[in-house]
Amino acid sequence: MRITAAQRAENENRIRTVMDRLLRGEIPPGGRCDIKTLAIEAGVDRTAFYGTRPYSHLREEFERRLQALQQAGEVTDPREAQIARLKAEVTALKERLARSVGTIDELTDFRTQALARLAAQHDEIIRLRGTADAASRVTRLPTARGITTIGSCS
Repeated sequence: MRITAAQRAENENRIRTVMDRLLRGEIPPGGRCDIKTLAIEAGVDRTAFYGTRPYSHLREEFERRLQALQQAGEVTDPREAQIARLKAEVTALKERLARSVGTIDELTDFRTQALARLAAQHDEIIRLRGTADAASRVTRLPTARGITTIGSCS
């Protein structure tokens, strides 16, 4: 079915209005900043934007403006910004987790070495006590309960 020039002008105005809204970041729920959403929101068949169809020049304009905004560093689709932010956050968390695992491994190794050293020192003390008991020339000192301190008045 053919449309009149007035209908085409009305459709183009509606498409441009929706295009401006999408490029400002006013994305409808479930939509994106793309031709499909543009067509749905403007109430125009999406195929009218491709090939030699009547609104292909508007698709080219939309894509050109969208690309210019992206090159300028602006994100028109809040979902895309959220995805980029979440990806960066996931990367940072993975790095933090890797550092934490490394620290835990280092501390586990340190604990194992410390326990091994304590066990070796305990064994050495036990061996030295056994040697001291075997040698009759070594006299054991009295324990702390039996010692009176020097200079105390009793």
